[in-house]
Amino acid sequence: KPTAENLRLAGQAFKQFNPQYPFEYTFVDEAYAKKFDDQKRTGQLATIFAALTVFISCLGLFGLATYTAQNRIKEIGIRRVLGASVNSIATLLSKDFLRLVVVALLIAAPLAWWAMHSWLQDFEYRVAIEWWVFATAGVGSVLIALVTVGYQAIKAATANPVKSLRTE
Repeated sequence: KPTAENLRLAGQAFKQFNPQYPFEYTFVDEAYAKKFDDQKRTGQLATIFAALTVFISCLGLFGLATYTAQNRIKEIGIRRVLGASVNSIATLLSKDFLRLVVVALLIAAPLAWWAMHSWLQDFEYRVAIEWWVFATAGVGSVLIALVTVGYQAIKAATANPVKSLRTE
């Protein structure tokens, strides 16, 4: 039978046995939706702020890579004249940034695990925090850093070395 029909019949049966009490009901799915509404909203806000944080971090990393490439423009020009490949120069410029990302991951992963573990303590039934989640986040961070820094490194490595050395 449809839900409305069942509710009507249940209300009649309830009034037959307990006429002095009002027939009140709630649906379980609505109760759970209300119960976890705050968690859902918190998750949405965390996603928005995490995306904003990654974007701002990429801008900062891009700016730092641009600054580093500009400071080392003469070194890059000399290396290019002496026969260094674009790949070796891009690797040279990207290596320091990757070290920074790895150090940041080594600091952030335990803090993130602790924060997640503390948050999950509020729930009766909780999921396990698997190591591969942190590994995936780390690989993603390294890839984002490589793309961000790699663009500027390749741009500096493919620039005409004569222009950078002409001012000397």
